[in-house]
Order: sequence, then structure tokens, then C-alpha cells
Amino acid sequence: MLTGPPPEASLLTLLRVGSIQAPELIEATDILIADGRIAALGRDLEVPAGWPVRVVEAPNLIAVPAFIDQHVHVTGGGGEGGCGSRCPEITAREVAAMGIGTVVGVLGTDGISRSPADLLAKVRGLRAEGIAAYMYTGAYRVPPPSLTGDLQRDLAWIPDVIGLGEIAISDHRSSQPRQDEIERLVSEVRVGAMLAGKRGICHFHVGDGARGLEPLRRLLTETEIPAEQVIPTHVNRHRALLEEAADYALSFKACVDVTAFDDACEDDLSGFGAVARLLDRGVPVERITMSSDCNGSLPEFDAQGGYLGMRVARNTTLIADWRRLVHEQVLALDEALGVISGNVARVLGLHDRKGRLAVGFDADVTLLDATLQPQQTYVAGRCVYARDG
Repeated sequence: MLTGPPPEASLLTLLRVGSIQAPELIEATDILIADGRIAALGRDLEVPAGWPVRVVEAPNLIAVPAFIDQHVHVTGGGGEGGCGSRCPEITAREVAAMGIGTVVGVLGTDGISRSPADLLAKVRGLRAEGIAAYMYTGAYRVPPPSLTGDLQRDLAWIPDVIGLGEIAISDHRSSQPRQDEIERLVSEVRVGAMLAGKRGICHFHVGDGARGLEPLRRLLTETEIPAEQVIPTHVNRHRALLEEAADYALSFKACVDVTAFDDACEDDLSGFGAVARLLDRGVPVERITMSSDCNGSLPEFDAQGGYLGMRVARNTTLIADWRRLVHEQVLALDEALGVISGNVARVLGLHDRKGRLAVGFDADVTLLDATLQPQQTYVAGRCVYARDG
């Protein structure tokens, strides 16, 4: 029995589920939510009569930490083929339907018709619709566009900004930044983030160029920048890059982010296959994350870099690849949850409130059925998606 005075002006929610993976399996089957946070975990929790409580009975569902997608083109990506090839914005429902409670918005190739200000507005719009949303300042090019004209000020003064990205390297679409430019950018972001009490990661888009991860290897070898400051993504573009990513992760005790490509030409380069290969190479699961790149473009180019066409990436592949990791016994459920939840929260510096179901943490909860398909998504205690709703 919960005792004491009820929270003022707070509507309580009590989730009664079949089991809770926090991410480890715990004894509790009830989650009490108050003021957007988890107030209690237990069995047969009761709320005093007269308290404003909404009870959700879901005895056949599994409660897990809501997923976190650290690479989403929330305003749409694309543009490589002209204005007619711009991808659409993502909706809050599309995010929540996949069990995702938190997204990080990113600009890509197009930092001209889409700006950091547009990205900030979209992030705040998603938040108003119930999604926890953040953003990276910058885009592919160097020097990167910013909100205030200064990367450190963006990090220090704008709460929504949690890092820089996606800076493009080893790609014909990048601005071919010099090594000293890369080092200066990462250093500026590190100091700005320190002033704001943020992690301040630098999210690097890695193309299929021959240089691969060499610029980041040099950064970590030749400077004092810690590996946790830098996250390379799309490391499963081709097999050689994926092998290099494994060596990079092991050599520097660094994290790498694989993309759940829905146009992966080979299964071993899918998000599922890439995670499995990294694990086979001995990379600890704690250093692996997976993101969707959704609403970004999936362009095709000829041998000379000429644009041939494109498709729009979706976040459905992220969840499909993640489910395969469990269904094919590559990872146990608690370890697999880290790849799209707990590990991501740690990488982003949000691990003190997200990526885990624990008292005091944000009440970001996804309810899965027995096949691990998301059925309901709660963010800060608010139901933002219900499959039957």
C-alpha cells in the first residue's frame, strides 16, 4: 500500500503488466507513474482511495525502457537530386508506433534549404506531441551551420542541442574537412558541452570512401579527446568498413553505431548482421548502438558520383532488425535492449534518466507483445501510441 498525501495536480498512471525488463528481468509487474517519472515498481501496488489514478491492465505485455533513436531526419533528409528529392518530415505517431520514446534530430546533406532553426522547431513540435526530442547542431558540411553562429554557444545555451552532427567524412558529399578542422570542431563541442553539463557527442556520418575511419583514428591518437566524445555511424556500409569499425571499437574502447538500412544489399550488412559481426569480433555489446537514419534518403549514385535516384528510409527496419537479434538468439533480451535503449542513453549522456525502468527515471515505457512487437508507448507517463487506440 502506498501512503502519504497524493501529489498535487498530478494524475497517476498504474501500469499492470505481465513482466518488466528494466532491462534485466525484475520481480515487479506494476509500474506507478507520477509527474512523468516512475514513482514505484512492485507487485499488486495499491493507490489510496480518492487519488486520481488511471489503471492500465496489460497482463499479456512486457514492459521495457522505451527505445531511443539517435539518428533521425525529423525534418526530412535528401535533396541530392534537387528539390524534388527532399524527403518528408517524420510524425510523432510514426516514432511512437515503433516503441521509440526519444529521438535525436539531425541534418544531413542539405544544410541550405533545411536549417538548424527548422530542426529546432520540429524537435520542439515533436516534444509538444509527447515525444522526447533533442537535436544535433550542424550538418554534413564544415564549417557547420549553427543556431547562434557559434558551436559552443549552441551547446551551452540551447537545452535541445546535445551534440554536433552529422559531420560527413569519407564521402563524396562531404566538404572534405582537413584533420585540423575535425580536431577543432570536436574540441569546441567538448568545451561547450562541459559548460552546459552535457556529454556533447560529435556524431560522424561515415561514407564509403577509402579513408574510412582514419580521420577519427587520428583524432583519438593525436589528441587528448576521449573516445566517448566521438560516435561514427553508418559503419556497416560495406564489409571492409565494418571490419575497421570492429578494430576501432576494440583499439580505442570506443562506441560505434550501426544503421538499420532497409536497403542493405546483403544480410550481413543489415543492422542485425552488423551487430552480430561486431559481437563475433569481440566488441562488447555495451559499445554497440543501432539507429534508423529514418526519413533520410537512400540515394543511388553512379561510379562518377552522379545521382540516379533515391528511396526514403523508414524506422520499421530498426525494430525488425532488433527483434531478430533476440529471436535468433544473437543476444538475450536484456542485452538487446541496450543496443537501442540503455547504451544509447549512455552515449548521449541521458543515462541518469532514460534507458532504464527504475524509480526516479523518466516514465518512458514501451509495452511489447510476446513477439516483441511494440503495442503501446508511454513518454513521461503519457500514452503517445496504442496499437488498438
